[in-house]
Amino acid sequence: MNQHHRHEPLISLNKVNLHFDRNHVLQDISTELHKGCITTLIGPNGAGKTTLVRLILGLLKPDSGTIWQESNLRIGYMPQKLQIDKTFPLTVERFLKTAQNCSKAQMKAVLSDVGASLLLEQSIHHLSGGEMQRVLLARALLRDPHLLVLDEPVQGVDINGQLELYNLISRIRDERGCGVLMISHDLHLVMASTDHVVCINHHVCCSGHPEHVTNDPSFTELFGIKGSEQLAVYSHHHNHNHDEQGNAIPDPASDHNPRNKKGGC
Repeated sequence: MNQHHRHEPLISLNKVNLHFDRNHVLQDISTELHKGCITTLIGPNGAGKTTLVRLILGLLKPDSGTIWQESNLRIGYMPQKLQIDKTFPLTVERFLKTAQNCSKAQMKAVLSDVGASLLLEQSIHHLSGGEMQRVLLARALLRDPHLLVLDEPVQGVDINGQLELYNLISRIRDERGCGVLMISHDLHLVMASTDHVVCINHHVCCSGHPEHVTNDPSFTELFGIKGSEQLAVYSHHHNHNHDEQGNAIPDPASDHNPRNKKGGC
């Protein structure tokens, strides 16, 4: 992949604010998503991650601030979970057709890309957790996206399956040169292949590159040497205070001030 593509922005948010009634859900959010860059969005439950993703997908409009995106941007979206009535007969092939009007050959190609080439005729209801995540990823890839938005892409998958999926996502990024935005509720555990981490709690708390875990005994014991080399802990530098309303008051002189860094690779 051409390295200079890693710095080309796909989406840029500048001082984005959003209110629901009197609740200030997102406060002065500024960040960027880039070609060839895997960005992981983390934060506690209720932090505004889902709302931010809806803004990026164009499903919501901000009250103030701007959202710029590259012209003719194609986004492939992988939802966190999918509830399908088990009485409704649905094969993987029919499910994929709900995303894009495509040929059987195209569906076989994307399923092969995600390591699920044998699932085309299977019932969606008979898939394991890992198989379902691969099918959802294949569905997102059918649009040949410039940006992949993956909401909790390893949910319901065991540790070995998680590592396989993270490696698969990295390979797709490398082969296609697309940007990737992954959403996680885990404030500590992110994959080592992540290029950039953005932590939000209604505002951007901190952002930067994850620190690789290579010598933490607890991770080595839990995941094995190979697993611990592919997992990372993100150090949360809490570089701001809060006012009486809970709004962030960052230190303007801090090198870690999120307002001083929009993000990127």
